[in-house]
Amino acid sequence: MAKMKGRFSRLKSREDSGFSSNATGRFVNKNGTPNIRRAGLSHPFEKYSWYHTLLDLPSWKFILFLIFGYILANLGFALIYFSIGIEHLTGIDKSTPLNEFTDVFFFSSQTFTTVGYGRIAPVGFLASMVATFEAFLGLLGFAIATGLFYGRFSRPRAFLKFSRIALIVPFQETTALMFRMAPYKNNLLTDANIVLTCAVEDVEEDGTSKSKFFTLETELSKINTLSLNWTVVHKIDENSPFFDLTEEDFKTLDIEIFAHVRAFDEVFSNTVVQRTSYVSRENEILFAEKFNLMYAPSRDQKTTILNLDLIDSYRPRSL
Repeated sequence: MAKMKGRFSRLKSREDSGFSSNATGRFVNKNGTPNIRRAGLSHPFEKYSWYHTLLDLPSWKFILFLIFGYILANLGFALIYFSIGIEHLTGIDKSTPLNEFTDVFFFSSQTFTTVGYGRIAPVGFLASMVATFEAFLGLLGFAIATGLFYGRFSRPRAFLKFSRIALIVPFQETTALMFRMAPYKNNLLTDANIVLTCAVEDVEEDGTSKSKFFTLETELSKINTLSLNWTVVHKIDENSPFFDLTEEDFKTLDIEIFAHVRAFDEVFSNTVVQRTSYVSRENEILFAEKFNLMYAPSRDQKTTILNLDLIDSYRPRSL
């Protein structure tokens, strides 16, 4: 990939970006998470916080995790009761092996949930001890599941939808880099502010390639209320690292722009944060005419309709 030697030496790079100049690849994923893989720990699972992992799982994966965990736990205890002997459980239908296993499985689920309908009961010390331990694990497991449900439900989130692409469009006497965001839930965000940082790969005097980080000034870095879409504008002038870069330069240079949005959610009475990034080499920074308007008045002229499906809609450059 072609690089312009010392192209960005005229600008002072920032050292507090949180990323190393020797790092490679994408710095921030589209969903805002750092693109980092940790290694060197003694245990492969030591790098995971199970609490954070379960809170960050998509809802359908979290529900499936609970369902499969519940089924596997009862299957495991059913096998333990079978190894002890089903003669230590009263009320078992012994007509077929399938009926035996079904009854033992449902007895396990009743014990795990502390329901206990009474038709099947443990007999003897060993079966009773297993049932006691299973009831204890069931209470503990449901308490943990309830805490996770509450944590996922009550966790403050920004619920912002970013445009998939950023555009470089004509702006005033020059050009500007633009992308936009919009809230997609019925939450109310106030005092929203944004910090834009760009990472560019530059060639040093000794020929080594390093990433440099620059703050991108925006025309408007803070708004009082984020209710409609917000188009973030970075004017490309002599103070911009993108000054004099052509469309071909954006295709050949390694350029990444990551956005950090912070706002106050009035319902949660808490600060919420969301991030995203745009990478030139993945065609996420395009040259165009402008973004298309994504909101319009309703038919009765009494409210405003925000069309979130138009967040990536733009007008191409005229040929």
